[in-house]
Amino acid sequence: MLMRPPLARRSLSLPRLDSIRRAQLVARHPPLHSLHTPSCRFLTTRVDLLPRTRRRRALQDLHASICQRSLATAISDPIRQDDIRFDYAQSHVSSNYVYPLPNHLYDLRPFDPSAPLLVKTRGDPPPRAKMNQKGVPGGVDEMLSVFDACLQVRKLDRAALVLTRLSETGVLPGPELIALHNRYLRAAIDRAFEQPDSAWAQSLHKWYELHIRNKGIPQTSETVACMLKVSLLSAQGSRLERLVTRYMDMMPGDAIYQVLSEVDILNQQDFGIIASIYQPASDLLDELEFSPQYDEPQSPDTESSLKQPTDLSEAQPKSNYTPDVLAVPQKGLGLKSLRGVLSFFSKIDGQDISELPPAERREIQARLEQDCVDAAINRWREENQALKKMGLNTSMSTNALSSQLYDWQCALEARLEKEFALFEESEARERKNNEDFDRCVYAPFLRQSNPTRLAAVTIISVLTALSSGTGNGGVQLSHLLSQLSRGVEEDIRYLLRQSQLAPNRSKRRRQAPKPKNPENQQAATDSLTAQPPTNIETKSNIVETSAYETKSWPSLIKTKVAAVLLAALMDTAKVDVVREHPETKALVSQRQPALAHTSIYRKGRKVGLVMPNKFLVELLKREPPADFLARHLPMVAEPEPWTKFDKGGFIEYPAQLVRVKHGEKDQRIYTEAAVQRGDMEQVSKGLDVLGRTGWRINRPVFDVMLEAWNGGEKIANIPPLNPQIPLPVEPEASDNPVQRRLWLKAVKAVENEKSGLHSERCFMNFQLEIARAFRDQTFYFPHNMDFRGRAYPIPTYLNHMGADHVRGLLRFAKGKELGENGLRWLKIHLANVFGYDKASLKERESFATDHLDEIYDSATNPLTGKQWWLKAEDAWQCLATCFELKAALDSPEPTKYVSYLPVHQDGTCNGLQHYAALGGDRWGAQQVNLEPGDRPADVYSAVAELVKKGIAEDLETDNFLAKAVDGKITRKVVKQTVMTNVYGVTFAGAKAQVLKQLDAAYPQIQEETGVPAPVLASYIATKVFKALSTMFRGAHDIQYWLGECAGRVCRALTPEQIDRIATGETISTSTKRTSKKKPKSPADELLSQFRSTVVWTTPLRMPIVQPYRKSSTRVINTSIQDLTLQVPERSDPVNRRKQLQAFPPNFIHSLDASHMLLSALECDELGLSFAAVHDSFWTHAADIDVMNRVLRDSFIRIHSEDVVGRLASEFEARYKGSLYLAKLERGSAIEIRISALRKEKKQTLKAELLEERERSRLLMSSDPEDVEKGRAMVTPASIFEEMSASQPMSSTEDMEAVGLGNISNAGASPEAMAGEDDDDDLTASASESENDYVDVDLGEDTEYIKTMIDMSRFESDLTGETKKAAQKSAAKAKTKGADISIWLPLTFPEVPKKGDFDVSRLRDSQYFFS
Repeated sequence: MLMRPPLARRSLSLPRLDSIRRAQLVARHPPLHSLHTPSCRFLTTRVDLLPRTRRRRALQDLHASICQRSLATAISDPIRQDDIRFDYAQSHVSSNYVYPLPNHLYDLRPFDPSAPLLVKTRGDPPPRAKMNQKGVPGGVDEMLSVFDACLQVRKLDRAALVLTRLSETGVLPGPELIALHNRYLRAAIDRAFEQPDSAWAQSLHKWYELHIRNKGIPQTSETVACMLKVSLLSAQGSRLERLVTRYMDMMPGDAIYQVLSEVDILNQQDFGIIASIYQPASDLLDELEFSPQYDEPQSPDTESSLKQPTDLSEAQPKSNYTPDVLAVPQKGLGLKSLRGVLSFFSKIDGQDISELPPAERREIQARLEQDCVDAAINRWREENQALKKMGLNTSMSTNALSSQLYDWQCALEARLEKEFALFEESEARERKNNEDFDRCVYAPFLRQSNPTRLAAVTIISVLTALSSGTGNGGVQLSHLLSQLSRGVEEDIRYLLRQSQLAPNRSKRRRQAPKPKNPENQQAATDSLTAQPPTNIETKSNIVETSAYETKSWPSLIKTKVAAVLLAALMDTAKVDVVREHPETKALVSQRQPALAHTSIYRKGRKVGLVMPNKFLVELLKREPPADFLARHLPMVAEPEPWTKFDKGGFIEYPAQLVRVKHGEKDQRIYTEAAVQRGDMEQVSKGLDVLGRTGWRINRPVFDVMLEAWNGGEKIANIPPLNPQIPLPVEPEASDNPVQRRLWLKAVKAVENEKSGLHSERCFMNFQLEIARAFRDQTFYFPHNMDFRGRAYPIPTYLNHMGADHVRGLLRFAKGKELGENGLRWLKIHLANVFGYDKASLKERESFATDHLDEIYDSATNPLTGKQWWLKAEDAWQCLATCFELKAALDSPEPTKYVSYLPVHQDGTCNGLQHYAALGGDRWGAQQVNLEPGDRPADVYSAVAELVKKGIAEDLETDNFLAKAVDGKITRKVVKQTVMTNVYGVTFAGAKAQVLKQLDAAYPQIQEETGVPAPVLASYIATKVFKALSTMFRGAHDIQYWLGECAGRVCRALTPEQIDRIATGETISTSTKRTSKKKPKSPADELLSQFRSTVVWTTPLRMPIVQPYRKSSTRVINTSIQDLTLQVPERSDPVNRRKQLQAFPPNFIHSLDASHMLLSALECDELGLSFAAVHDSFWTHAADIDVMNRVLRDSFIRIHSEDVVGRLASEFEARYKGSLYLAKLERGSAIEIRISALRKEKKQTLKAELLEERERSRLLMSSDPEDVEKGRAMVTPASIFEEMSASQPMSSTEDMEAVGLGNISNAGASPEAMAGEDDDDDLTASASESENDYVDVDLGEDTEYIKTMIDMSRFESDLTGETKKAAQKSAAKAKTKGADISIWLPLTFPEVPKKGDFDVSRLRDSQYFFS
């Protein structure tokens, strides 16, 4: 039982102890948003949820902020939740703090490229062991996750088993292990309060002796404080005195101060008792310095929770009727779900939430973000009950999917309740079967939720996956399990966060005592029994991380959790299939399984599929699911500022600062380290600026759009409600079978077009419903970014990055008087959105003046007049400008008119602008408007003219392809290819882009010319690439340099890796490959160690990490089937080809993102409203001149520095000491000498590596004798240096797609690589089947090309032409010759010489952005 000893005679008074406050030592120049503040927990909280490294690290590093934090802020700290932090040695103050901060937030911060942020992993993860007989998994990451989950659900017996096995493996260093023990002790103390047990204290004392003290694990003050707490709660009298004295004696000297600093374990009464028993503690307390108690400021969350929000439904609405949006016939849950979520706004029709106090707006926003899972269950239940009240059988309601989903919910919930009941039995069983072992893994995670909620999340996630899948073709099981596990994990983390935010929001801070003499505090710090390890490097740019990541569930956990839920759903979910009897015409119902599992073979591999019932597919086609919509709507309160990696944006719903795909860990680790150092301040503040921009619905445009939508006709980009697309005439049965195949293909194309238009209209339906709900509100778009730093709004459906109709619907919430310049820019903006954007500014202004009649007619009679606005390139934005311009001109003083319309300024192929500035290319700068000029240069038109010129030359040789495209080359045909070529688009991607434009402009081109459109697209793309390679030589050189740097990095071994190889450490991987190949040779094992990914720092000091690796595979057994999954790990070798080809475009993306955010910061400081769509920047018409100055100045500030030179210096520092495997062409003089040396020495590749390591060590020595020894060594690298050879370039094959205008068939473009997931096998197979023509080499003679064009793929395979083409390609590859590999010190090529273009000339360019 719990016992509290009587108050000691010599205890400090509570008021006196309340006043104790520690000194706060902060960095000289802390980040403006916040300092790193160690969190503080009280014993009544769920201490196991909150990892502990705060006070330990703060006392360890006296330069750190030692502020105390109350529970309210501590538990709302997402970065410190759900994970174990082992980065004890990381300093909170980076070396950048020695520089004085610039005067403005938009000034570039000093950056020392010789000391970039380096994240180093402490060792490699060991090989995974098997699950033991007690059901504890063998992977360290899996054990850590299970341990954390067990503490969450108070299963301390299971947590103890995991902790015991972790200790036995010996893979965790002492400081990491004691952190886990401390969490276990805290959880045990908490449970003692909740569930008193007479034996609890004795068991903890025994645990301490056996598992901590006897094992020699280094203890911390937290460990001692926990044991003191156990003693104080359970003992009294002489036993208490013995225990207190024993534990306090473990803290030598003044280190007892550390124990007294653990104020979230020991309370004020505990201090008094300890002081009365232990004399040194009493003496120390007598020397303490005291300061008045203070209350912690309440967080905004607290403020909003303390105020009762206004009942807006009772507010008097304005009489402003808006008709409903005509619903697309979906007949299901999706649109109803959306309207259910938006029903809140219908209750406050006419009431503007922005007029309420901030706290009430935040409360309303929090309510909107509140959990949609419960709302979905309620909707299913309501519809089910409504049908029953009407006397209808739900099984006979053919279209009532939501009512059937409630039956699914009830059945699945009952099934999961039975599963929960088996958890204890399986965990306790001595001889476990496979099901028991699985339950031991997933039970702690499922216990964090409940059957009701798990059932709903499972149903919603599966339906979402099926809706976005391949319909009748089913969904790949691995994809479905991945999506389901993601939904369950996010929902459980949301529940944990909510449970932690709820209690104790307004508790006061506890104060820790502060010694009067600071030296005593330092001595106490130095004399701790055990200190966490410190970095070998003293600079704060070195950050050590654990080899184990616990912020997300490991693949084993995700798969096991998702498999048990999916299997339960497949067993319980039924659909009532209703069909009409062919004879009686009566409705007949049959209950069938909704889902079925099957397997197929694709490309020789067995692939598991989940097949939905055909009746379910029909229902899903009518309705896109929308049950998580509330988390993707705009916000009605300003977004939370970004303060941590996952704290910012939405108030309740957690979001991430950087969008990281599941399984990719590097970018998150680097970003979190940069946030903690204060490096991400400008980036996060820039995102805050974008999020604070207020928006409203443009009511005149919305009214027109709604009328057009409800009419059902095609208007602008709105597809028709009932598209009339005629089917082609079916050929006669006796006709050529090839004709019938072509007919079937045409029928399929028509069906696909109709389906596409329907899907597009459904999506627009969602957007218009949201716009209608928010029509009276001011709303905001919280932003985050991708790994390159490009900003994106988080709300999915309605945002300013949407299509033309969405942009036309939006206006700023704040208005500004036009003024003379504003009125001029409003006219220019109209010309721009109409498509007249390549004329001079004066001509564009005149364009609007010359079309005033059409403008007035468009604004007055948009749907019944001349409809001039529909001729615009961006029709809805043109209509919005017509409304604005008419209103301004009709006002008494047009220059005084308050305008709300965003006016855009677009860059001229922004990627080429950056390349021209990087290379100092004067001619390139002229093409992209960096040089001042009287008229805007148009690089797209210039390329189109070069393409026309090339076609004209081919016409002279009677080229039939040139004849087919003559007169069909326009600026629009080549624009997208030119724009994306700078971002690394491959030839295949460029061909697809040109094909899309040809199909849009000339849909009958194949019938007219007799040449398939894809062949013509290939011909045009070839001409475009050729034009670009001649126009932008400087950009070409920069791209090659970037690609070569990436190629070397990806074939390098770090000094740490070489040291481990030298000491004979086993090269291990954390996952195992499943292919039944021969064991790897020692050389292959060595080459598999290439793990260095390309990392660089943007001008705003954001670290960028390319994520491309060759993920290893792992077999995971589930109750459905055995799955072979790709499991990304940081220890996986890099995908060199992707790293190399993606680096140039990603580097340019990081520069344009920096330019945008830097401009946003300055515009915000100047009071401008600012929005951006990558390289299109928006503000009020009156502020365009100011914004343009800001855009030019920001660009000049970035490129006035030596960006490429700084990158080279950063690479030299980041990869210092590395050796890379270079390739030399056979037959060269160097290769001959090296081959001769190798014949003499007969060394392995590993031996050469270690020999070169030794030579480098000797040459770097300060001892002249060692240096002389190094010079005397003869190695392949020394021969290479002796012959003064330049370092070889990467293989030509890999570099093909890097240079601007180079033609490569290297598969997916780096742009695709930088985006979302790679295509899976199903998608790849589908795309291959679409190509019914034979790919031809346009370098062949025209007669051969004609022959191949007329031949189908089937005929080509039959005649052997396909095989001949493959053999020809293989022969070409062989002619490239062989090469040899040698180890060289990693250095980088000389930076390309910069041209004479002075970027400061940009200040006078009025067309830079226009």
